[in-house]
Amino acid sequence: MQIKTILLNICCVLLLLISGLSLAQETASGDHVRVRWLAPETFREGAEERIGFYFEVDPGWHVYWRNAGDSGAAPRFDLSAQGAVLGPIEWPFPIRLRVEHLTNLGYSADTAYLFQVYPENKAQEIAIHADLEWLVCKVDCIPGFATMSLTRPLAQQLAWSATDLALRDYFASRLPQAGVESPWQALSVSPQGSDYLSLQLRANSSGTSPAVFPINGELFSASEPEIQHQGETLLYRFKRLPGAELGESSEFVVVGSNQSWKISAPLLPQVAGKESAAPVWLLLLAAFIGGVLLNLMPCVFPVLSIKLFGLINGGNSPAERLRESLLYSAGIMLTFLSLGLGLLVLRWGGLAVGWGFQLQSPAVVLGLILLFWLMALSFSGFFEFGHRLMGLASSNSRSAFITGVLAVFVAAPCTGPFMGVSLGAAMVIPAFQAVLIFLCLGLGLAAPFILVCASPVLLRRLPAPGLWMEKLRQLLAFPLYATVIWLLWVLGRLAGDFGWLVGLSLLLTATLAIWLGKNFASKGTAVGLTCVVAALLISMPVIRVEDRERMEKPVDSWHSYDKVLLAEALQSGRAVFIDYTAAWCVTCQVNKTLVLDTPAVQALFKENKVLLVRADWTRYDPEISQALQELGRNSVPVYAWYPAGAQTPELLPPLLQASLIAALFEEPPKVP
Repeated sequence: MQIKTILLNICCVLLLLISGLSLAQETASGDHVRVRWLAPETFREGAEERIGFYFEVDPGWHVYWRNAGDSGAAPRFDLSAQGAVLGPIEWPFPIRLRVEHLTNLGYSADTAYLFQVYPENKAQEIAIHADLEWLVCKVDCIPGFATMSLTRPLAQQLAWSATDLALRDYFASRLPQAGVESPWQALSVSPQGSDYLSLQLRANSSGTSPAVFPINGELFSASEPEIQHQGETLLYRFKRLPGAELGESSEFVVVGSNQSWKISAPLLPQVAGKESAAPVWLLLLAAFIGGVLLNLMPCVFPVLSIKLFGLINGGNSPAERLRESLLYSAGIMLTFLSLGLGLLVLRWGGLAVGWGFQLQSPAVVLGLILLFWLMALSFSGFFEFGHRLMGLASSNSRSAFITGVLAVFVAAPCTGPFMGVSLGAAMVIPAFQAVLIFLCLGLGLAAPFILVCASPVLLRRLPAPGLWMEKLRQLLAFPLYATVIWLLWVLGRLAGDFGWLVGLSLLLTATLAIWLGKNFASKGTAVGLTCVVAALLISMPVIRVEDRERMEKPVDSWHSYDKVLLAEALQSGRAVFIDYTAAWCVTCQVNKTLVLDTPAVQALFKENKVLLVRADWTRYDPEISQALQELGRNSVPVYAWYPAGAQTPELLPPLLQASLIAALFEEPPKVP
């Protein structure tokens, strides 16, 4: 009888243990902390949802942020799921916690660590398994461990308890938002000696100083930084931890009025005194050399050919030619300066734009199409455009200056291969130095033409004018026709297929106007000009930028840029290749045709299961602009390669080769 009683008691204890273990799967507890899920009773089919772990801590105790600070450790979450894809852990903004002489970053009250759940198609339920580790501290610290699971059905409606939904929404409101929405813009981080790093922020209109928390706890001290106001900027002086590499950029969370934003700033080799001049001069030299090389680019040649034609045609003294070259240079440099200042003003105003932004406007592209069409017809001998309107192929003040302006507008999309680093730095260094970069770029573009005009030896080497000049003039019309075709394609990418129709209709109207002017004298000219003006007025509102869906979708294996898709791929350890491109970027199109979209390279990507993302920057896109800014770039092309398992990208050269892509998948040689 006693044996039966003992066995019955053992069974009861086992049942209680099993029952308790089952209940404990959705909750966990440790010394001074209790953990439970913040999750709905049912998920909604096909709809993402944010859930998380709710940590309740005893008064006086605290848990930690992703950067724990001087001591402590961030909680760890090892998550897996069936029926869903899980996003990375999201961290509400922290506070600074003083523990004797140390500064930690974390939460002195209850908090929640959240993440996104993306239900899979045709799944009937979602099952999540989580292994947790945490550290809860007061002065002493106590580690905790738990295994938790969550199983919920997928239904037509989402079902939350009111209490849990309110908690989830509260902590979701404390998650950092995208940096592009921040009222404070990160300009740069620069070393100050060997012990400090200075973060430069553009101040908002209210003049308040937000709290700033560095995400990289291996480089920045968690202690409160010194704050200095310098006009419209704020300088946050952080203590630098020894032994850590600077890298290329660093991320921060800025907090103001119970809202937070995640920002990224490039790390510049900029220090006080004489050492600070060297990097700036290197940037200026790179800008000048890049400007010189622009003369060889196909998008610049049609305009440059106009000035070369004028030199070959002769008829002016060396002094007049030198004066014309200076006016041409003035047009280039003034336009570069205007575009550069406009870009800086827009960036300071919080708008994420990049170099070449003028070709993101359909109206500007349409105007250039019309202008180059008229120039091409003039070169073909259809009518005399240069002598009466602007004299672009002759030697006079207005024509030389305007040719310089045109050269800059079509050169801007070609600056990426040579100017990516310098133009990216121009967005974060002091304004005066940024202006010098734009001026050096313009000086480099103008330098070859100045050199030819100023050198009697080079002038004498130019061929003498003759009957061949007419054939040369007609030949030089074809690069202009090619430019018109390219710009029509850009317009089609900006405004959809209807852009082609509008652009070609405008060219037809302009050609009709020329014919009327040639055959019906002054009345025909007036009617023709009226038709062109009317066509322009009708075209401008018609070619407004349409919704994103009107943009051409990436084909085949390429995906449109999507932050969620990127996060999922990186979370799963998949390799990712991002092509930051634009229709108006000639180098981008060459790389696509000759390398990226070739069968051999596509087969390499497919064999290695690479996620291909095409970030199309043809028109303004704040998400892509922000992504480029985080990479320290503001022009295209940019190629970001994430090897399998990596969270930070490797930036490839702007001029691609198939062998370079193949090398990404070659195993490094084994060390004997």
